[in-house]
Amino acid sequence: MYLISDNVDTLTGMRLAGVDGVVVHERDELREAIETAVNDKTVGIILLTEKFGRAFPDLIDEIKLGRTMPLLLEIPDRHGTGRKKDFITSYVNEAIGLKL
Repeated sequence: MYLISDNVDTLTGMRLAGVDGVVVHERDELREAIETAVNDKTVGIILLTEKFGRAFPDLIDEIKLGRTMPLLLEIPDRHGTGRKKDFITSYVNEAIGLKL
């Protein structure tokens, strides 16, 4: 796993759990960090703080749709999640058309 975070606190917490990573703030920095992690054959999962998904959805979607490995996952940061409480149910409904 490799973390790309927008804040030092999340990176510090993940480092305590043994996950390496980097802190970035700008779009170009994010693109470079993702490309570096994608090209590292030891990285199977890239963790991104949710702020990037909200700030740069086109960039994140481009990577998610264009590659199968590594897996990109958005995680909540120290400010909590920006998702509504039934986001998993909504995601399943949209993904497979099954109403739960």
